[in-house]
Amino acid sequence: MKYFSLSSSFARIIIVLYSISLANSAHTHEDFLQCLTTRISEKSTNTSKTFTYITPNNPSYSTTLNSSIQNKRFSSPSTPKPFAIITPFHFSHVQATVFCSKKHSIQIRTRSGGHDYEGLSYVSSVSFVLIDLRNLSSISIDVESKSAWVQAGATLGELYYKIGEKSENLAFPAGDCHSVGVGGHISGGGYGYLTRKYGLSADNVLDAKLIDAKGRILDRKSMGEDLFWAIRGGGAASFGIVLAWKLQLVLVPSTVTVFDVKRNMNDAATKKFVHQWQRRADKIDEHLSIYITFRTASSTDKEGNKTIILEAFPRGTFHGSVDRLLQLMQKEFPELGLLREECTEMKWVESFLYFNFFRNGESLDVLLNRKSAYKVASFKAKSDHVKEPIPDDVFERMLEKLYEEEVGSTSIDVFPYGGKMNEISESAIPFPHRVGNLYYIHYFVQWQEEEVDITSPNKHITWLRRLYDYMTPYVSKNPRTAFFNFRDLDIGMNNNKDGITYNNISHASIWGTKYFKSNFNRLVRVKTIVDPTNFFTNEQSIPPLFV
Repeated sequence: MKYFSLSSSFARIIIVLYSISLANSAHTHEDFLQCLTTRISEKSTNTSKTFTYITPNNPSYSTTLNSSIQNKRFSSPSTPKPFAIITPFHFSHVQATVFCSKKHSIQIRTRSGGHDYEGLSYVSSVSFVLIDLRNLSSISIDVESKSAWVQAGATLGELYYKIGEKSENLAFPAGDCHSVGVGGHISGGGYGYLTRKYGLSADNVLDAKLIDAKGRILDRKSMGEDLFWAIRGGGAASFGIVLAWKLQLVLVPSTVTVFDVKRNMNDAATKKFVHQWQRRADKIDEHLSIYITFRTASSTDKEGNKTIILEAFPRGTFHGSVDRLLQLMQKEFPELGLLREECTEMKWVESFLYFNFFRNGESLDVLLNRKSAYKVASFKAKSDHVKEPIPDDVFERMLEKLYEEEVGSTSIDVFPYGGKMNEISESAIPFPHRVGNLYYIHYFVQWQEEEVDITSPNKHITWLRRLYDYMTPYVSKNPRTAFFNFRDLDIGMNNNKDGITYNNISHASIWGTKYFKSNFNRLVRVKTIVDPTNFFTNEQSIPPLFV
């Protein structure tokens, strides 16, 4: 192998050019911040006094940046950081940021709760500014019209808390993790225990307020039905910045019943339950949703020997009494052997305490905590949709692969479709995974090492990709689909060159059709109309036709 070295003079030229590049970048950043300060002053309101931006030399920079990072894979020193963090208190602050970013060719990332699986709400391979929406989190509930206006920086926990304050019979169909941001969750679809009864979060949006590439604040009427369609499940960050959603609230009974049980996969009855779940979970009463999580655990046998076992954790919500639930479970899943003492009746809003493991009499106030109930770790995840039951032996071999990783560090979750999801057209919103899908799979691995190079896969990610490859013959095909809320850059990403994102349509369609199927084409058409210069862009954003 031959090695080549630059001449000393040429190397000095490279260093000089690099220094000039850094100087130009710093100059652009200064111009941007000056523009922002001036713009805010010109558009001053009573709330403008509280406007702040935070740069890396500010003592609160790291605290602010890291406070909403939910994946430690993107918090290492080598992870690209924003040159400034904007924490707006007013819509006009976001408008000013868009104006100055466009003027000085600065990319924007917008963070609601920080749960983007690939960190795209707060990480970029090019220079960028971060808009952190945490202060835009007001919630207004109208019980009479059964609706709510929710600003995009609010969390699901805050939303549920506010709904519960007003009524025990109103709810909203969304996820169970209380720290997830409303902005991104609804933008990607939003699945939860009420989905089989009422559809996705995005199926229950009545209106929105969005800032477009021209800095205008648009509502449903002024943005038009095409753009309103696109932001509900198609990833709003490709089209603008959602400031608030108007939500259709739904009815729930005064009492719901929940359970979260543990079963050993070595038990024949448990295996039979799991195989029956594959074939029945999408067809049962739409008031009942049962998820199952599979993971390994350490155990000690009767002789005192330590072993590793595979456990199943079925957990569910039934919108009704425990008596009715037990009757239903005996009819549909007698193999689980669900006992009355394993079930708890409560109000709908209280179920989110339960599923976030607040089970010791905590008040609903814990839902207002923006921190996750889980210890933040580095992780990687992937997803699949299942259209036909996976052969029982293959399903068991899939689970056995969990033994290959460290005990408890991996999990496979399965979530049922059916019910209302079968009644909604594939093209009603960009989310297309409707009738014909039995359930979806969520593959997950986490680790605690502090420093991992995000540009190259480690052993855990490699294991996850092998598992995903193994499942190829048994899941959806042409395309092999994925759930946008579980973002996965492995399935494709846009090309970044010299700080410019090139979104080639044919290249983007590889990953776009996996998330959106044929709806990807309509998303591209909408993008071309509302953002033809591709101002709102990231590593997996919808491209316009002509950039």
